[in-house]
Amino acid sequence: MNNVFGQYPARRMRRMRSDDFSRRLMSEHQLSVNDLIYPVFVLEGENQCEAITSMPGVERKSIDLLLEECQELVDLGIPAIAIFPVTPTDKKSLLAEEAYNVDGLAQRTVRAVKENFPSLGVITDVALDPFTTHGQDGIIDDNGYVLNDVTKDILVKQALSHAQAGADVVAPSDMMDGRIGAIRQELELHHFVNTKILAYSAKFASSYYGPFRDAVGSAGNIKGGNKFSYQMDPANSNEALHEVAQDIHEGADMVMVKPGMPYLDIVRRVKDNFQVPTYAYQVSGEYAMHMAAIQNGWLAEKPCVMEGLLAFKRAGADGILTYFAKRVARWLKEEQSA
Repeated sequence: MNNVFGQYPARRMRRMRSDDFSRRLMSEHQLSVNDLIYPVFVLEGENQCEAITSMPGVERKSIDLLLEECQELVDLGIPAIAIFPVTPTDKKSLLAEEAYNVDGLAQRTVRAVKENFPSLGVITDVALDPFTTHGQDGIIDDNGYVLNDVTKDILVKQALSHAQAGADVVAPSDMMDGRIGAIRQELELHHFVNTKILAYSAKFASSYYGPFRDAVGSAGNIKGGNKFSYQMDPANSNEALHEVAQDIHEGADMVMVKPGMPYLDIVRRVKDNFQVPTYAYQVSGEYAMHMAAIQNGWLAEKPCVMEGLLAFKRAGADGILTYFAKRVARWLKEEQSA
């Protein structure tokens, strides 16, 4: 390297950092509103809004109030939302039949959003944990083990019902083997050739999901259980590449790494190896940690949130699911108008 680059003082690395204009010119990565996906939690009923204690500033909303929020998101230029339904306890079952109910909460939400905001991208979660009485992402046997192929068949029905409702993107987050290929085949069979699949390809068995499970009402159902038999071991990196490769081969249009910041090395490896649209989810636990520190005055909100999301971009993420999306979009808009 000494033969290639000049040495001090001929080359002063701080020289390009000395002025705002030169810092801007050599900035390698930029965060824009186009990078943001906003996760939303939807409730049954009308004029319903519930605060999520473990996620300050995030709320569950009924469809009518969600539509009001969608207008704000469109005005801010956010490209897409990801919908997560809160299933009433009396509609949960061992076989998760509510997951593919054509008049289910998720399906009705999709129809309402697309009817009112056709340009807003709608991503739906394809997984069974909000619909099972035990909180697992699939159908279990007598020993509590999640059955892959039985679960896969129900996920296919769920994904098709979302596409029929008008979802732009179905996002299987269950980590069952073979579900991407089965869903793609079913979508093609029913002529949903442009319905996109965002595969949660590298979803780790993380401890950072706790507040999300509170938000969708599955925390009480799982009762201290775990998802180690299908979500990935946080110790593994090579395995993530095999999961991604399989999902791409089966027809995924985009792939997801989840959680986000503790797994940015996985994002980088996925992007370098496959060069496909790669997304990361800044999950509920990451959001909760930021908010706890911000509310205690230990971290400055805007610079820390923006730095964290820029790190996603630097790692190779094309898009970021983040509960900060709405306020980040506001900040970016304010900067543009300043």
